[in-house]
Amino acid sequence: MGAWNTLFGYALYAALTAVLTPLIPYSYMVASLLANIVSITVAFLGYKWFVFKTKGNYVREWIRCVGVYSGGILFGVLALPVLVTLIRRNTRFFTQAPYIAGALLTAFMVMYSFVGHKKFSFRTPA
Repeated sequence: MGAWNTLFGYALYAALTAVLTPLIPYSYMVASLLANIVSITVAFLGYKWFVFKTKGNYVREWIRCVGVYSGGILFGVLALPVLVTLIRRNTRFFTQAPYIAGALLTAFMVMYSFVGHKKFSFRTPA
């Protein structure tokens, strides 16, 4: 499930970045926010049904799930432009910088979100 969420989320971010780049400045920021909204829903259902297999509590678990992802989204919104700028200034990958930065942040989010979901979103009462 984690691999699916990672691939889906990054692919959606990359596709939105590619579509929005000719249309608006800093398209990777808008793409990141839109991709996160959709990806949270997909990840929530996948984790609920296939990984943690909890029953009921959709609203409570959804709120917890959004809570776990909110910290990562905030971190991403702050870190993405910094990473893009660093990559553009220090490498020859100017047009690829948003994709590289997105991939780096995705790797971080994989670890962050799994621990958060295991300890908070889908915890079961003892």
